[in-house]
Amino acid sequence: MTILRTRTPQAVPATAASLEPFRLMRDFLRWDPLLDYSTPGVPTAFMPSFDVKESPDAYQFRADLPGILEADLEISLEGSRLTVAGKRDEGTLLEGERIHLAERSHGRFSRTFTLPEDVEGEKVVAELRNGVLTLMVPKRPEVRPRKISVSLG
Repeated sequence: MTILRTRTPQAVPATAASLEPFRLMRDFLRWDPLLDYSTPGVPTAFMPSFDVKESPDAYQFRADLPGILEADLEISLEGSRLTVAGKRDEGTLLEGERIHLAERSHGRFSRTFTLPEDVEGEKVVAELRNGVLTLMVPKRPEVRPRKISVSLG
């Protein structure tokens, strides 16, 4: 069995959009020089991507964690440091099986975020559903925006 991985080269026109300086800087900051030296067919370490969103009432963290069980996930809050750690197992080969291609990454991961001082750490809620982890970190009531009514006088 031969499995070939190919990429179709795409011509990038030299338009104003492709030379936009902020896009160039974002692309540069995402560049990982060690990826250029990775061994083909050997997956890199698993590191989930996170989205962090702020609302008036809370901070929301979302991460894609496909194939990770709740038992393999550890979430902790120490002071203002929120840590999400876990592992995704490689899987086992049964007798007579062999791997022809391995591109999915696996292993242990750990991400730590420093939270602002305005959060209620004891009320953090975590939910893992369909491979997506959602953490809701509420803000203290005294720092939440509130509407002030104006009286006519």
